[in-house]
Amino acid sequence: MTVAQLLIDGFDRIRQIVVRTLTDLSPEQLAYAPAAGANTIGWLVWHLTRIQDDHLAEVAGTEQVWTAGGWFERFGLPLTPADTGFGHRSEQVGAVRVPSAQLLIDYHQAVFEQSRQYLAGLTESDLARVVDESWDPPVTLAVRLVSVLSDDLQHAGQAGYLTGVMRLTS
Repeated sequence: MTVAQLLIDGFDRIRQIVVRTLTDLSPEQLAYAPAAGANTIGWLVWHLTRIQDDHLAEVAGTEQVWTAGGWFERFGLPLTPADTGFGHRSEQVGAVRVPSAQLLIDYHQAVFEQSRQYLAGLTESDLARVVDESWDPPVTLAVRLVSVLSDDLQHAGQAGYLTGVMRLTS
């Protein structure tokens, strides 16, 4: 297995969790949170997808799917196009009301496709490239990709868990 295949497999596993978690959820269910001010199912998946879109577009030198594909307009959220949800307070989390599960699945799929195209061309030697010098030590492509995978897997798991809790308690 090549580095590219390994990374694509990791991001595809996130995609599978997202689809399994969101399928057949209503907009009201997407807004489910276990307590006031907590992250919602919809926000968790929107955020993980925005982070993947933002971070991989940056290292690939491409425009984000969110803006290039018109997803910002389709979602109609009261946020700026650059907002990824990073650092959101509870009021901002609550403002992310996803119009439909299918829209979120479709956006995630589009981000996965752009990610896969980029990742397919990577070689092991590419992973040492420094992509962010604002940290000490500077962040390499390998570190950035593992960071995105880790964050996305955590949020996908959280969304899946919340979906299970919601179904058990409703």
